[in-house]
Amino acid sequence: MKKILITGVGGFIGRNAARHFSQEGHHVYGIDAIPEESTPLHDLHAYYRLRLPSEQLDTVINEISPDACIHCAGRASVALSVSDPLADFEAGPALTWRLLNTLRLRAPACRTVFLSSAAIYGTPSVLPISESTRPAPISPYGYHKWISEMVCEEFASLYEMPIASVRIFSAYGPGLRRQVIWDLFRQAFTQNSISAQGTGNESRDFVHVVDICEALSIVLEQGQLKGEAYNLGSGVETSIAKLTSLVSSSTNKEIKISFSGHVPAGTPLNWRADMAQLSNLGFRPSITIEDGIHSFAKWCSAELGIQ
Repeated sequence: MKKILITGVGGFIGRNAARHFSQEGHHVYGIDAIPEESTPLHDLHAYYRLRLPSEQLDTVINEISPDACIHCAGRASVALSVSDPLADFEAGPALTWRLLNTLRLRAPACRTVFLSSAAIYGTPSVLPISESTRPAPISPYGYHKWISEMVCEEFASLYEMPIASVRIFSAYGPGLRRQVIWDLFRQAFTQNSISAQGTGNESRDFVHVVDICEALSIVLEQGQLKGEAYNLGSGVETSIAKLTSLVSSSTNKEIKISFSGHVPAGTPLNWRADMAQLSNLGFRPSITIEDGIHSFAKWCSAELGIQ
């Protein structure tokens, strides 16, 4: 049994990670700014309501003395990073530095995994994307994830702290009430039509949150944690045209589909992860996009009150 600290525990990945590690038998401690009733309290050994950065963080980490930390806290919106890049920087690299420095002082042996993003790659010219691909972000969000990774490298190199980053591609699963899959289902169920951004030829590498949590566990246990980064996707490229078709067929309704032809600023065109590095640690995605969309449809229809 380990003591695992999760920052941003009220978020989509944070709350799923809390459930995953709790079910593995660990004591999970959560930090977030939201009220207790909005957190996965039943999966937590203790919850600390803090708006990071906080002067109380030092006391909390000293009290817990965590064996591991999953750093999920931060903003998760490309659009918001474009409209308010300073806030995104403060919630990204600046917060990551403060967290790692507190761990350095209070729990230097804590094994830490930082949730980075495939947004650091921008729009790559070669697929699949390997970790050796030079980052070329096209949004403040992507740049700030990249800078946060360098902060992780700093603490791993200078202070020999066990840290790794995972570059998550397109996360999805029941509970995610934003981003493309939620938006497509919401339109399909409530309007009997889908109007998607782009041309339909854009693509993503969708990875289910259940697989993300399993990968986090594997990296914590098997990773070198010397400042390295791991791609975290499914290794499968799915076009937005195919995604809209899967969503449409999962509703059991006649859905009219159209595309705007416009790609928003900061949005990459095509993604597919090279998963060799994480596969070498034993990771194998377990949920296909077809099965994942089917389960998402059931959850989404219930959320929207659709019979």
